[in-house]
Amino acid sequence: MASGADGQFSEDFIEEFDELLRWRRDVRHFKTDPIDEATVESILRSAELSPSVGNSQPWRWVEVRSPEPRAVVKETFARCNADALNGYRGERAQKYLSLKLAGLDEAPVHIAVFCEDETLQGHGLGRATMPETLAYSVVTAIGSLWLSARARGVGVGWISIVEPEAVCQALDVPADWRFVAYLCIGYPAELAAIPELQRTGWQARTDPKARYFVR
Repeated sequence: MASGADGQFSEDFIEEFDELLRWRRDVRHFKTDPIDEATVESILRSAELSPSVGNSQPWRWVEVRSPEPRAVVKETFARCNADALNGYRGERAQKYLSLKLAGLDEAPVHIAVFCEDETLQGHGLGRATMPETLAYSVVTAIGSLWLSARARGVGVGWISIVEPEAVCQALDVPADWRFVAYLCIGYPAELAAIPELQRTGWQARTDPKARYFVR
């Protein structure tokens, strides 16, 4: 077992953590079963433990419950998805058509994630030369949320095929909030340790050595 007192972790814990990483999938196929609020809150509490530049915690979670903004997100997804299809030809276009790229209708919980670019928290530490580290911090929190959810048997799907301006307008968020992600959250209809895009032949995983460099 892991020791919470001294920050040391056992080999068994490390193996289980690696297994969690293997099973973290970008879920598109959801059950419609509801998730109780306590579970959603516990997932978000875990995500709040994420590091951030200057301890700024610039992430802003917006749970989208109202049907009107959800409808806007579906509309913008449909437009962007059609545009994306036009960028492919032949067999690749047919394969794109076969992919399920969103769980907007089935997932019971929708959360839009924003970065507050003008946050005063953190007093600007670490972001004067690289202001993009604020958004990087938000992405780190999303990664933590993803793992927290999967550890609880909950799936997360990140939908990037949307128009950020349309989402911001539909949710009426402050002008200095930058859209980062739209997440569908629910119980997976199926479990798989292999990514769907790999299983369907869209893109295989490549050798990690191709991405490691020494200078």
